[in-house]
Amino acid sequence: MTDKSAVKIMLVDDEPFMLKLLGRMLENLDFTALTSHTNGRAALDACAAAGPPDVILLDLNMPEMDGIEFVRHLVDRHYAGSLILVSGEDERMLQAASKLVHAHHIRVLGHLHKPVLPAALAALLAKWSPPASGRARAAQATYGADAVQTAIANGELVNYYQPKVSVADGQIVGVETLVRWQHPVDGLVFPDQFIGVAEAHGLIDDLTRAVLAEALTQTRVWHDAGLALRVAVNLSMDNLVKLGFADSVARLTASAGVTPAEIVLEVTESRLMSDLRAPLDILTRLRLKRFRLSIDDFGTGHSSLTQLRDLPFDELKIDRSFVHRAGTNATLRAIFEASLGLARQLDMEVVAEGVEDQADWDFLRQAGCDLAQGYFIARPMPAGDLPGWIETWNARRHALCPDLS
Repeated sequence: MTDKSAVKIMLVDDEPFMLKLLGRMLENLDFTALTSHTNGRAALDACAAAGPPDVILLDLNMPEMDGIEFVRHLVDRHYAGSLILVSGEDERMLQAASKLVHAHHIRVLGHLHKPVLPAALAALLAKWSPPASGRARAAQATYGADAVQTAIANGELVNYYQPKVSVADGQIVGVETLVRWQHPVDGLVFPDQFIGVAEAHGLIDDLTRAVLAEALTQTRVWHDAGLALRVAVNLSMDNLVKLGFADSVARLTASAGVTPAEIVLEVTESRLMSDLRAPLDILTRLRLKRFRLSIDDFGTGHSSLTQLRDLPFDELKIDRSFVHRAGTNATLRAIFEASLGLARQLDMEVVAEGVEDQADWDFLRQAGCDLAQGYFIARPMPAGDLPGWIETWNARRHALCPDLS
């Protein structure tokens, strides 16, 4: 248990009255190792002289040195403690400042609006914990093109599957295929460590073909077992440059004994397309062959209104950054509802990614979203684990959908 009196807290605010008020609140919460400063320069000098505090309560709008500039100086000094932002600015300004601090890899316990409420201050300080000690986490291994090519050739890539469920009644509707590399030495390697390598070295077509072939075989196994699922497979934009790609996908699908309508092809545009002709040709032909097309991570990168205008998508996946906490965050809620409304007008099905907790689920039900995907429902799993998960999920879903008869 943390000794509150040993937690060093620095208050930085240009209003002496606010410093006294915050100091009194903290003392009432048994935090007594306090220092106060009315400007950023004095606070930085104190950090240099006495060592950095564990927590800094920082006002954003100060003369001479504002809170954003103060944070830049903390970054230069490799500050490893935590911040609580305190301001009379509006919610969106506080969110932007919090995101900036996160981007600098400084922990933000949260933000407080002036006038500060003691209960809100106590709740944020309850999140504080000492920095992790001991050995630093090992750096991720890096892999070259030869290693990735060998992995593809040796069948070391394995598919995991994350369920998508209907928000209305909780029924499982489909799964998203997420590739992993079962490395013979390093164990399970996640795609952020090898997909970029495959794209950069002309291996992405072979990788996508391996992932798709395994997913199609598994789709047929589930179908024969009486489990009708739509199986989604991710495509790289680099797959959409060779005009024969659509025919290749169709041949693989037919060979597996699967109908195109059972397959969803998810496309994320990680960079701006310089020439739309080949992707438009390929995706339009895939749609004509009755594959379902999904725009992934909508609202981020280049996955945007331009894609909706130009490409024939059936499904829109709202990125997790606009889903988690949307029920309590007015900005996120506005973006989510605008995306949902746009998809409705375009007659597209909507999937909410990143559903992390009960509050997210309840928000989606209230908003009338179609499908949900995220850790609250299930983590990605090997194909063999899906039947057991379905049994467990069916026991949960009646509680999550109380209006079911």
